[in-house]
Amino acid sequence: MAPSLLAPQGHLSPAEALQLAQRAPEILRSNPKAFSASPLQSLLSAPETANLWTIFENLMLACLRAGDDTAAHQCLERLVIRFGDRDERILALKGLMREAEATNNSDLEKVLEDYEGLLEQNGSNIPIHKRKIALLRSMGKVSESISALNSFLDFSPTDPEAWAELADMYLSQGLYSQAIYALEEVLVLMPNAWNIHARLGEASLMAANTSTEGVPPKHLAEALKRFCRSIELCEDYLRGYCGLKMTTDKLLGGATKSKKQQETEGFALPDQATIEKLNQAATKKLAEIVRRNGAREKLWQGYDAGEIAAARELLAKSSSEVIR
Repeated sequence: MAPSLLAPQGHLSPAEALQLAQRAPEILRSNPKAFSASPLQSLLSAPETANLWTIFENLMLACLRAGDDTAAHQCLERLVIRFGDRDERILALKGLMREAEATNNSDLEKVLEDYEGLLEQNGSNIPIHKRKIALLRSMGKVSESISALNSFLDFSPTDPEAWAELADMYLSQGLYSQAIYALEEVLVLMPNAWNIHARLGEASLMAANTSTEGVPPKHLAEALKRFCRSIELCEDYLRGYCGLKMTTDKLLGGATKSKKQQETEGFALPDQATIEKLNQAATKKLAEIVRRNGAREKLWQGYDAGEIAAARELLAKSSSEVIR
């Protein structure tokens, strides 16, 4: 299925973005840039709809990814004509265009200064806040980006995407406790987001793996709970099953405290028989997903190739350990 210009563009592969960018000449040709210059022009133009502006914005993003700056400028020009050059979203898109055209770090610093100037004029400009945060991170200034994002969340605490981005940055710095807290905030706002439950499970598993005090069963218990919840919400979720298998593999390896110690610390893992059943269920489901995806069965082709490869490797490792 061809990618859509009405869907969010962040998840598209480079090939899909290029496919959308190649449609730019046709779309621009059928939509003249002078939308409301005169009543006569409006009769000759395509009818204005909300989808039209979403298409232009997403087409601009696709063109920037494909390196077609000329078409991206034409998309932006149409948006500016329609919404004005002081609209908050337009200001962010203009900044994004300058970021894409920057040839060195000095150019990016100038864009960053402009963002800070705009925020001094209007501290509640959310699109500019987000562009500043993204630019700081892309320049390798992760600590500054984390600080800016925390400041943004002080006045906009109900933005789940911002909390998820903060968690990702904390994970990149090995700050697992902070990442777990941020992901929990996402779940407060989106309690049924199965991918976030799995991500929280992954963060808990990473925290367990990097602990200097052995393998903390509290982190493993949290990981187990989160992976099970993600699968409950989405029964064919590959990352959930991968996480569940890795967690149960570790628990079956015996790297946990005694039942009495667990109860003293205020939590308890399931019994050994339950853990074994969960491990078997995860192994069986992963094998089914890998097999059906490899056989090119219909409705089993939506998985990321890298995740399928990781699942296959996990199964192979498990099989080799059983043989030994």
